[in-house]
Amino acid sequence: MSRVHDALRKASQESYEPRRPGRAERTAGRAEVHRSEAPLPPPIDVPAPPAAAETEAFVRPDTENLEDLIANAREIAFNPLPDALIIHPTQPRQAPAEEFKTLRTRLDHLQRLQPLHTLVVTSASPAEGKSFTAINLAITQSQLAQRRVLLADFDFRRPSIHSTLQVHCCPGITDYLVGKAALSDILLRVAGTNLYVLPAGESVPNPLELLNLRECKSLIEELRNHFDWVILDSPPLLFAADGNLLATMCDGTILVVRIGSTTYDSVARAMQSLCENNVLGVVVNGARRGELYSKYTYYHDYYYTRDGKPVVREGENAENTEEPVESAH
Repeated sequence: MSRVHDALRKASQESYEPRRPGRAERTAGRAEVHRSEAPLPPPIDVPAPPAAAETEAFVRPDTENLEDLIANAREIAFNPLPDALIIHPTQPRQAPAEEFKTLRTRLDHLQRLQPLHTLVVTSASPAEGKSFTAINLAITQSQLAQRRVLLADFDFRRPSIHSTLQVHCCPGITDYLVGKAALSDILLRVAGTNLYVLPAGESVPNPLELLNLRECKSLIEELRNHFDWVILDSPPLLFAADGNLLATMCDGTILVVRIGSTTYDSVARAMQSLCENNVLGVVVNGARRGELYSKYTYYHDYYYTRDGKPVVREGENAENTEEPVESAH
């Protein structure tokens, strides 16, 4: 009886303890679970993005026939403000023109050494003469035969080229970039010259964002292929980032400083903002006329006749001469 009692007690204990599976059973269970999993789907073939070399450059449809647009550009009369000190295209012997001819000669020399067609004219601060320099440089460049020059006002914040030349500001570059005007609507040609003008256009609330459009870069690249010189007027470097951005799109940059106004610190900060990339040089503005032209007129007010006698033009200063002069008729 005692053995039967012990067997019943042992059986009752085993019924309450959980049964642990053996090693063989655990292995079989895992194998069965893996067999019950669904198979993975086949991989999907995703086409690779096109390489950078295969992507086509963005070109506006109206720049494809740019030569025809240039030939049919609307002509305007040369009628600048009387007190703007702008060089007249038909009077190349004016004293101020010689300074810009010197600048033109140096730029032409650089153009023979490197690909140089697009030029940004800017300054560190406002009222230093950047627009004055850009306009006169463009006029001087256009005086050479068989040369086409474009003057473009990219100062969308405070444009001044249209007011100096007394032409309409709209439509202009901003209208073209936003799609409100075609290139044929904004391209102007000064009558009787090789000078073309692109006014700034309608005022926009986001000029820097407008310059970041791919239409802007495409326009500058297309223009450089059809003009000998493309001169851009831009905002001051220390007051807006527009000039820095335009400098990255063009071949060279000229910094204009004004005597008695521009400080060394502002010039240093302006050069630093450009990272000294493509900076061709500095143009000094605001020198006194007497300092530059006291002896200049002695050589340029006169010309010689066939008999070798010096002749001064009527109305010109005839001082500091050793021989009597005759009036030209």
